[in-house]
Amino acid sequence: MMLDFVKMSGAGNDFILADNRDRSISLSREQVARLCHRQFGVGADGLMLLVPCTSGRADWAWTFYNSDGSDAEMCGNGARCFARYVQRVTGRTQADLSFESLAGVIQAKVQGERVTVRLTPPHSLRLDEHVSTRTGILPVHSLNTGVPHAVVYVPDADQAMVQQLGAEIRHHDHFKPRGTNVNFVQIKGPGFIRVRTYERGVEGETLACGTGVTASALVSSRVHGFTSPVRVQVQGGDELAVSFQEKDGQFTEVELNGPATFVFEGRVEI
Repeated sequence: MMLDFVKMSGAGNDFILADNRDRSISLSREQVARLCHRQFGVGADGLMLLVPCTSGRADWAWTFYNSDGSDAEMCGNGARCFARYVQRVTGRTQADLSFESLAGVIQAKVQGERVTVRLTPPHSLRLDEHVSTRTGILPVHSLNTGVPHAVVYVPDADQAMVQQLGAEIRHHDHFKPRGTNVNFVQIKGPGFIRVRTYERGVEGETLACGTGVTASALVSSRVHGFTSPVRVQVQGGDELAVSFQEKDGQFTEVELNGPATFVFEGRVEI
């Protein structure tokens, strides 16, 4: 079987996207992992299929896989790419659209190469928990922004042990049974942070993680008193923006803005 696909990048977080509105595409976990493999496949941090929304809650829906073939609840950078992809393949000219994910309905607004997505309400905020690691006991904050994220503040993101310490925290007993994504955050200035992320499902560092950027910004608003919007520099070099409101101690109207670009189109045998 041949698969027609589009490769896209959201601030360096890259994805394979395909049109499955007719439900003709069925991929095994092994096939997804092979397609996402950077030596033996197309290469990507994840794969998305456009499918009809059957619940009536949104315009469209997606099937989203991590690069290891596992299901993913949500991806902020992927959501921005998906919105531009939907606009292209459906011929839709309206800037606003919605789609359903495992985390809930995502609202998107396409403005050229930049897309703003309104994320589902974050939950499970935990601050200043102490986690024992090989490097000592670390203060760790956590928040679920569609997927679980841990936030660790570091003095210099360049020196952060993203691969080693990220893997340890990702699989730590504290975050069992499903584990967590891990963000290493450096304060660059008032309302400005730099984030490096170890992603669950990719099992390594990615150049950007939208839900991680969002979790880091929201945690920084509580820990460091940042106000909306928060500027975030990611490892790929791009700058994203996270805006939000707070009501009764809860974050509301959480939005992520950043680039979503088409890289190339192709056809691959699966």
